[in-house]
Amino acid sequence: MATLVQPAGPFALGTFSAPGVAAFPGLVARERVLNLRQVLAWEPSDVRAVLDRWEEALPVLRTLAAEDALDWQPLEGLRVRAPVEPRQIFQSGANYRQHVIDLEVAHRSPDDPRTVEEARAEIAAVMDRRAAEDLPYVFIGLPTTIAGPYDDVVLPSWAEQPDWELELAAVIGRPAYRVSVEEAPEYVAGYTIANDLTDRATVFRRDMKAIGTDWLRCKNTPGFTPLGPWLVPAESISDPGDLRVTLKLNGDTMQDESTKDMLFGIARLVSYISQTARLLPGDLVLTGSPAGNGIHWGRLLRDGDVMEGSITGLGVQRTRCVAEGAA
Repeated sequence: MATLVQPAGPFALGTFSAPGVAAFPGLVARERVLNLRQVLAWEPSDVRAVLDRWEEALPVLRTLAAEDALDWQPLEGLRVRAPVEPRQIFQSGANYRQHVIDLEVAHRSPDDPRTVEEARAEIAAVMDRRAAEDLPYVFIGLPTTIAGPYDDVVLPSWAEQPDWELELAAVIGRPAYRVSVEEAPEYVAGYTIANDLTDRATVFRRDMKAIGTDWLRCKNTPGFTPLGPWLVPAESISDPGDLRVTLKLNGDTMQDESTKDMLFGIARLVSYISQTARLLPGDLVLTGSPAGNGIHWGRLLRDGDVMEGSITGLGVQRTRCVAEGAA
């Protein structure tokens, strides 16, 4: 059961189910849900099928959201699932200036001769140079990591340092290949919330330092990407470069930063990815996480923790951590 935090704009999209009712794509408006499989002419099986025809669907969705004489269901009593099942997940790393500085300082070698202030200044200069050279850092995640916005997160027994990373996620609405920065916003259908969980202990390969990061192990456990609750159309978000990203752990605020701190905005990320890969409707572009991760606080996730993540206009997700094997 979900409690609606009103998303920006007149409507949003989501995926829902109920006892005896298979998952269906839904239009969310005024704490009600409309089954899109029943009202759209092509009877979409899921939200991705709506995104496959996004230009055609969007004006229809606007009209439906204003219609009262339809078979609306109350949101209460429905299970809210991840709003979309992506084919591909592209993840931007080291994209928040303050976050990168904090991580680099935290991971300094014990024999580093620099003071904390000197280290921060040097790392800040590196971040500014990266932004000027227009080289985002992007890697690939598995769709099997996706979980619902209110599902429990199972912490695997081998994960020594499980950590949170709340992120703004762009959802693609048109196939995009080699698009310019100026064109890129036209390919974004909307936005949602992602919590890109990471086991800090396995980020780097200790046995093969020259190879570097091990994204498979540290990020791709099933359920490590709670998504949603809603997919909010891009037209309802006036400026994705000025949204508040907030994560609370057991009620205490751990992350609270504006997307203004991103080195590379949505348009630059989408364009950059599209120069190599073909983005498809429903794909996710995760934009990185701001400062305030557990490794910064010296407090990693453990059994029973409750994370509450919110981004301006996109609603709130709430997930509970459960140790693997716990009842």
